[in-house]
Amino acid sequence: MWPETNCYVDLWIEVLNALGLPPQAMLGFTLTQDCEGDQFTFFKVPLEDLETLYGITCTELAIYDRVESHIATQIGRGRLCLVEMDSYFMPDTAGVAYRIEHGKTTIAVNQLDMAARRLGYFHNGGYFELAGEDFDGLFQMAATPDALPFLPYTEFAKFPGTAPSEPAIRAAALDLLPKHFNRRPDSNPFRAFSKDFPAQVEALAERPFGFFHKYAFNTLRQFGANFELAASHFQWLYPDGQLEDARLQALRISEVAKTVQFQLARAVSRKKFDALSAALDPAADAWDAMMGVLEARIG
Repeated sequence: MWPETNCYVDLWIEVLNALGLPPQAMLGFTLTQDCEGDQFTFFKVPLEDLETLYGITCTELAIYDRVESHIATQIGRGRLCLVEMDSYFMPDTAGVAYRIEHGKTTIAVNQLDMAARRLGYFHNGGYFELAGEDFDGLFQMAATPDALPFLPYTEFAKFPGTAPSEPAIRAAALDLLPKHFNRRPDSNPFRAFSKDFPAQVEALAERPFGFFHKYAFNTLRQFGANFELAASHFQWLYPDGQLEDARLQALRISEVAKTVQFQLARAVSRKKFDALSAALDPAADAWDAMMGVLEARIG
């Protein structure tokens, strides 16, 4: 339902898949997503889960020299660098951000050729390359001497010599699931969001329409994608169907996000907001039912 989730999780899905490892194993953290008032949690895999499941150590990379120099060093050591970059210079975002607007997004740099000004990187749902002017723009090659330094947040991933087996990964994921369940929100996040949703949309209607996409991405799209991934986790973790009811409820939440996104667009266009007060009720009911299934099975 959601071909792309958010840049960080999509990136890890692609990297793990490229390594021949099951990305579904890491998705137990989706149970912890909450309503944060003006947005839903921008869900990210905890770095300690990557180490527990796959033996991958990921930590911050200090940037004190040119960014590309640090990246080149780490690539030479067999590491992968995760860097926050400007999507304005990334051709894979054509039609959305490329040469349209500046935006922060995370990529994983796998190949760097300074002489050819070429970059190979994981981003969203795929693997891409860029070169030439886009390379120069991404690394701010034309910045003047008095310009602010380019200091993006950067992580680097170190991989084990031998990857764990899938049975070992499954056992680790089974151990992590109750821990994430115990970190779930104290109260239903959709009932909390429903209280503010109509007023937020009414304010949204006064903004330029382009702002609609930013709001939808950080609210409806975040929880829709999050719980679709939760459904994938339940299915992978228990292929015998022990969490089938939880999987169906997670998919229901994801479906509601799709439906409400269309309702949101109509409400903004027509400036009629009353119907939105109950629009999220099916998602709230599904969240309660999903957590009830998990409580019975693993609580």
